[in-house]
Amino acid sequence: MPISMYQVSVPVFVKTLVNLAAILDKSAAFAAARKIDPSVLLAYRLAPDMLNLARQVQIAADHAKRAPARLAGIEAPVYEDNEASFADLKARIDKTIAFINTLKPGQIDGSEARDITLKIGGSSQTLNGQAYLLHNALPNFFFHVTTAYAILRHCGVEIGKKDFIGQI
Repeated sequence: MPISMYQVSVPVFVKTLVNLAAILDKSAAFAAARKIDPSVLLAYRLAPDMLNLARQVQIAADHAKRAPARLAGIEAPVYEDNEASFADLKARIDKTIAFINTLKPGQIDGSEARDITLKIGGSSQTLNGQAYLLHNALPNFFFHVTTAYAILRHCGVEIGKKDFIGQI
């Protein structure tokens, strides 16, 4: 049986966001146990020209909600990007999961050839749904989740590959 656009999107985003939320829980506990102000971790970045942890999580959530919405031909909710704590970031992840779980396979399946137009900077680019999902949305999502993981790992949070991948 062929794999569907829904199967490659919604369950993948949900599972990885659940794992990211668990990583944030471990990070909050790490900060509390070591008496580290959580804002230090939230503002941490791997390099001066990279975005900080909070922004990495926000962007990951944005990709997870926008991709299935675009494939379904609907608007995704807009969030304010004002999260200032681990609890706030987890709430954003929860909102994102709740939204994408409202989407049904019938809304996304068959979107392989649907035109998806992205506005990047001052220009736009149009891809078919399959190319958008496989070559833009998923790589961007995993880039930001991986960067969030790497920031926390670099800061000493005791997380590993099993936390990132979660239960199979």
